[in-house]
Amino acid sequence: MIEYGPYVPEDFDEFWMETAAEATAVPLNFRRSLSNDFELPGFTVETLEFASIGGRVLNGWLAYPEGSRRLPGFVWIPPYGRESLLPDSYGTREGFVSFSFNFFGNSAFHREKYLPGQGYFAEGAATPDSWIFRRMFQDAVIATKVLQAQLEVDENRIGAMGMSQGGGMSIWLGAWSPIVKAVCADMPFLGGMNKTLVGKVYRYPLKELTDFAETIPVGEAQVLNTVSYFDTINMATRCAKPTQVSLGINDPAARPDVVRAIFDALPGSKLQRTYDWGHDWYPDMIENNRVWLSENLRNKSE
Repeated sequence: MIEYGPYVPEDFDEFWMETAAEATAVPLNFRRSLSNDFELPGFTVETLEFASIGGRVLNGWLAYPEGSRRLPGFVWIPPYGRESLLPDSYGTREGFVSFSFNFFGNSAFHREKYLPGQGYFAEGAATPDSWIFRRMFQDAVIATKVLQAQLEVDENRIGAMGMSQGGGMSIWLGAWSPIVKAVCADMPFLGGMNKTLVGKVYRYPLKELTDFAETIPVGEAQVLNTVSYFDTINMATRCAKPTQVSLGINDPAARPDVVRAIFDALPGSKLQRTYDWGHDWYPDMIENNRVWLSENLRNKSE
């Protein structure tokens, strides 16, 4: 049986502190639609665009109950793919403000099915500095700043939540963003890559990485070095925020043993949820995640 655990690079903290600082230094620049752009009972949903690193403009949506002022909020990070998450019961919660965005400049409600030829796992994967997930993490850091700046949100009660890619990146935010105070990571991705990538990889999108490694000299070694900086097990060792992690017993992508290793690596307050499910949304996530965020983003004056 394969045992998974942290394998943190020597300059890991330096790399991520510099990466986070670069994103934090980007001036806030956003614009809201000031109209209800998506029908969702109990919420107003505005589209919102904001500037990220290099002046790139990203699009998203902000959902809030009518009359909101200083409510807890969370950034809802999309799973792998170029499409946007739609506002629904998984990405909104009673008594919360939520913000989700598209990493690729597409519209707030963009629809697009994943195809291997349109994947991005291999983009820049030869080095940690050039891998696309560094830039995506920085986009997520800036998005938390944008959410924090909204009048509807209590700037001291912000969490991060997502599934798969979104779950993993929520842990990354918990590790490196001081704005994020609590995390819900459902079936988090990219764990145990030092063991997974040296075996036969059959499933896309992860197979994009091994396909890429075959095209460059010393490809496997280069890719393994890159992903060591992003492996969610390694990231979890730096995430001391209250973190709830879920796993699916029948999940072929974020395998249960790998997710347990991510959970075990978390040093702070934590809770593991187990679902008799595969790699997909599960209805119990709605209430379980609401309770976790409510308890861990509680106003100290309450």
